[in-house]
Amino acid sequence: MNPQRYATIDVGTNSVLLLVAEHAADGSFRAVDERMEITRLGRGVDRTKRLDPAAIEETVAAVRSFAAAARAAGAEELVVTATSAARDATNGALFFEAAKEASGVTVEVISGDTEAALAYESAHRDFGHAGDSLAVVDIGGGSTELVYGTGDTVIFRRSFDVGAVRLTERWLHGDPPGGEELLQLRRDLAATLAEAPRPPPGATLVGIAGTVTTLVAIHLGLDCYDGAQVHGRSLTAGEVRDLAQRLGAMRLAERKKLPGLPPKRADVIVAGAEILAAVLEKMGFAAVVASDRGVRWGMLYRRFGR
Repeated sequence: MNPQRYATIDVGTNSVLLLVAEHAADGSFRAVDERMEITRLGRGVDRTKRLDPAAIEETVAAVRSFAAAARAAGAEELVVTATSAARDATNGALFFEAAKEASGVTVEVISGDTEAALAYESAHRDFGHAGDSLAVVDIGGGSTELVYGTGDTVIFRRSFDVGAVRLTERWLHGDPPGGEELLQLRRDLAATLAEAPRPPPGATLVGIAGTVTTLVAIHLGLDCYDGAQVHGRSLTAGEVRDLAQRLGAMRLAERKKLPGLPPKRADVIVAGAEILAAVLEKMGFAAVVASDRGVRWGMLYRRFGR
């Protein structure tokens, strides 16, 4: 009997991600197809509170393509979730209707708390140990989730409205960003993170999503992204701050040519790096471990890990 296959599509503020995985007899999952497309669904949402028609069209096209790929790979069931941009936009129904028509699947809008819990579940599967404390930061385009737990028990989770796209649009307009712009962004982050409690003593920080994996890829100088080299790799707080300063001093055209940095992410990576640096510094972490997985894996475990 062939292993069952399931698929999840995670529609974020900046990117759309597909996971198709086989469910083995021992309960584990093995990825058979993973894809990512940057569509920037949340462009302008922080200012207008509305989804841009062109962004809706591009994102729906990605969902249509990924749903077709999942079915072609033999996925028996498919879950499509949407996060920050879809939660915040007043015209989100336009996207939901178009995505359902294109994919045949109803998009499930998940709350910030649910997004945080799914991120923790994914990280705990790979990096958690019984009795040990774990902290997870999931830096998205529109929001950043921070979760603390001991073992498989979550003790704190919170979604903050600071993401790489949102903060870029809010503060960073120069090329390269000006010193005052970066100062305002850092003040925004400091005020936001002041609401978060300190993590449990000795907690390991796991970083999820494209900002963290991209920073590792840049640090390694990868000409072609390789998840096997990125997943489980650590960056120290000093290395993250150095990357943030280096990227912030570069013009956009320079960043687009940087090994490890997808050109479509080049305009928001400075804000993303600043978010990660702020979490490390404000929360007192010495380093972050990169996860190449995230919400799509957490949803896979929750929905199909029976």
